[in-house]
Amino acid sequence: MKDLGINYLKINGSYLIQLATILMALMPVPVMAQTGFCHDWMFRGVAYRICRFDPRHDMIRLYDHAPDGIPYAGFDRLQSQLSAEGRRLVFGMNGGMYLDNLDPAGLFIANGMTLKPAVTGDGWGNFYLKPNGVFYREGRIAGVMETQAFLNSGISPDMATQSGPMLVIDGRIHPRFLPDSDSLKIRNGVGVDDKGDVIFVLSEDPVRFYDMALLFRDDLHTPNALFLDGSISAIAEPQNQRIDRGAPLGPILAVIADDAQQADKKRDDSAAAAEAHRNGPAPAPTGPAQP
Repeated sequence: MKDLGINYLKINGSYLIQLATILMALMPVPVMAQTGFCHDWMFRGVAYRICRFDPRHDMIRLYDHAPDGIPYAGFDRLQSQLSAEGRRLVFGMNGGMYLDNLDPAGLFIANGMTLKPAVTGDGWGNFYLKPNGVFYREGRIAGVMETQAFLNSGISPDMATQSGPMLVIDGRIHPRFLPDSDSLKIRNGVGVDDKGDVIFVLSEDPVRFYDMALLFRDDLHTPNALFLDGSISAIAEPQNQRIDRGAPLGPILAVIADDAQQADKKRDDSAAAAEAHRNGPAPAPTGPAQP
């Protein structure tokens, strides 16, 4: 049998292709490593880290300043504060454009309180490459909307961060993006897919806006997606021993776990099990079986 680069098994005088070899060859190249809610992905020759969360179950929050009024500036200080509150950082990512003093550049709402109003004027830089947009969570629903559409929507979010530009607007690539642009940078963004899941994306390789927008629209199926920042982009995945430490960060998007609540549940479950053990098994029924 001619060697075609495939392994063969000879059984009963005939050749069978090894299924394992074929399956490995047919597996999509994009999937490289997956741990928990995050995985590596390849799209159009660019490596990405993609993390997916369900706002109906996962606690997505927005942070900027610590209780002492000083910006967190990174994941380490946020982790320490959460630990002091009996909570745990599950995931983190820089959460929108910010100023030199690390204050948010645009709309910032945390815990239902508007700490900075939306910016709708014109200016210089990516933030003002309109349309820009807002990533928000209202109750157990998350979304991405163009800024003016968000302001007109009447939504009262628990959290919201404004950044720009929008990558995808109602299924359309931002009109200012060029397929052959030579502006290649590490970038990160966020979108919400047609199932309502929040998808955070960090490029591990330099990428142009246009290609990142294609990833969100065509591969991740997010009709709206928002650019969060570039060059300083960072991610935290404590369970995977990854905490990016680079330039100081302004707003931080985080997924957290309430360890106190989990501990209470475990104690309740243990108490119920102990009570059941003390009471012993239920007595067996007596008398003739009923028809």
